[in-house]
Amino acid sequence: MQIGKLKLANPVILAPMAGVTDLPFRLLAKEMGCGLVYSEMVSDKGLIYDNVHTKKLLAIDERERPVALQIFGSEPDSMGKAATIVADAGADIIDINMGCPTNKIVRNGEGSALMRNPDLAYRIIAAVVTAAGDVPVTVKFRKGWDDKSVNAVEIAKLAEQAGAAAVSVHGRTREQFYSGQADWNSIREVKQAVGIPVIGNGDVRTPHDAKRLLTETGCDGIMVGRGAQGNPWIFRQIIHYLATGEILLPPGLDERIDMLLRHLDMLVEHKGEYVGIREMRSHAAWYTKGLHKSAELRLTFNQAASKADFIRIMEDYRALALR
Repeated sequence: MQIGKLKLANPVILAPMAGVTDLPFRLLAKEMGCGLVYSEMVSDKGLIYDNVHTKKLLAIDERERPVALQIFGSEPDSMGKAATIVADAGADIIDINMGCPTNKIVRNGEGSALMRNPDLAYRIIAAVVTAAGDVPVTVKFRKGWDDKSVNAVEIAKLAEQAGAAAVSVHGRTREQFYSGQADWNSIREVKQAVGIPVIGNGDVRTPHDAKRLLTETGCDGIMVGRGAQGNPWIFRQIIHYLATGEILLPPGLDERIDMLLRHLDMLVEHKGEYVGIREMRSHAAWYTKGLHKSAELRLTFNQAASKADFIRIMEDYRALALR
């Protein structure tokens, strides 16, 4: 798969997820063979006003390349300025968020709210493309605002006209948030309507899902979001299945625990112990979902106050499981 001048090793892509796809998470996905990783969304205004926390979201590790940094906003001028900052930070791709459904984003006319204003969406994309220079620009959006205003094809065509190198389509409306089933027909319709690469997103949780998404929609790339939470192995499994038709065995208990503790190490190193252990609580719940007494584990994670606490919890669990 190729986006602009950037050729990907494979079409399996990590979706941008706020509060999830930080640098440690992206590195783990890359180690599992992920062809392209997307950052969590970054505020255009935060970049322009030099917000320290916002600037930290632009951190890139050479081991994760190629990496796309995603920005959000509602004004062409400020989005263009933000794109210049992101390009200078070394992004391989700049992505425009037109899909976030959360109220605090939509209230500001950002995220999926832009799908209700196609003219503004076009002007934002064009401004970012101009400011990005040689860096390819992608746009991520949804099926539409609600079932009465499904306009993914219209937005995709405008993105192509404005110079976007690829689009990502989540087959749900904003009204759905993440409920119900993703409508892959909307992805197929976008693929048939534009000449640039189309990345399909929504309900890819297994290698079989990934293959079916490619077959049913004809899309060029597969974007995995919630299916990767606590499960970086999904990228290795999908890539192997697409190449061989074989299903790899899922990770065993030891491998799960080892990965959880490694993720913890990376988070603490990147963000410090106080922030790292608190963010790890959600990741740890995802890693251990479905394990024996996972509900009890979640309670202990929420009580962990240090890295040592997390290690003790998991090593005690490992020892009990081996009895």
